[in-house]
Amino acid sequence: MPTTARLIAAIVLALLAYLVSDQVIADMPEETDPGYFFHVNVVLGLLTGWIYMGQRVGNGLVPALNNGLTGMAVMVLWALFVQGAWEMFDRAMRNRYGGPFDALLAIFTLSIEFFFQIATPAVLVPLVIGGCVAGLLAEYAHKRWS
Repeated sequence: MPTTARLIAAIVLALLAYLVSDQVIADMPEETDPGYFFHVNVVLGLLTGWIYMGQRVGNGLVPALNNGLTGMAVMVLWALFVQGAWEMFDRAMRNRYGGPFDALLAIFTLSIEFFFQIATPAVLVPLVIGGCVAGLLAEYAHKRWS
């Protein structure tokens, strides 16, 4: 059921995904082609905010903060998995793997490599602050318009 809290959570997480993606691209070498990096992460932010965070509002301030932080973590985990799978498919098209199990294992190893690339204060601090803000704004929207 569409609610204002779902909409606010989706918009704030999508904005957070865009801002953090911009920071991640800024930390990468200049020759890196972002491709659909921004688009995929923003869509994942929208979906996580709408599906995950939007249905867990209405319980108070501390649960709102927990909801925002958990929603941010879910968004990051999905983004790491999807970006790892995308990179694996790109490498698989160039015959870099010996078989399908090597390719499936590569998704997780690439995701872990991507995590260590983004595990910097310049990326993690905005994620934590943005997750808290998303949870608080979704809770406020629920109390205001429900």
